[in-house]
Amino acid sequence: MTAMNIIYISIEGNTRSFLSRMETYAKQQHSFNPSSPLLNLKEITDQTEPADEQEPFFVFVPTYLDGGDGITSGFTEIMTTALGEYIAYGDNAKKCLGIVGSGNRNFNEQYCLTARKYAKQFDAPFLADYELRGTSQDIEVIYDRLAKRWNEK
Repeated sequence: MTAMNIIYISIEGNTRSFLSRMETYAKQQHSFNPSSPLLNLKEITDQTEPADEQEPFFVFVPTYLDGGDGITSGFTEIMTTALGEYIAYGDNAKKCLGIVGSGNRNFNEQYCLTARKYAKQFDAPFLADYELRGTSQDIEVIYDRLAKRWNEK
């Protein structure tokens, strides 16, 4: 079984932390059941050169917005544009199996707004969300959801 490919951006380290913990969880699950996929993580930064992805992947994206009151404004994405540009490069968007978003629930309607925007822009399903660094339960639920989708591809 091939590892699940995950492309992500982590500005403040929350997404990186979540995926590091999910990678540990995946290794544990794989040791119990070899059909449980491992993770192949790829972090995108402003310095990442665009590349053609050869295999399907999932995207993890936090939400950072410019301004807004949590309800009616502030829909200008900031700091994660490198990831959006990477997905838009070549045929990468066609290989995206889904988007997972994170954010702060205090932002109300703006919670996971970037992930929802990417899902629409790249015609990919919005698969899951978690707050900030996520919980152990979030890791289990999201891993299971991704593994199921990965096996259906």
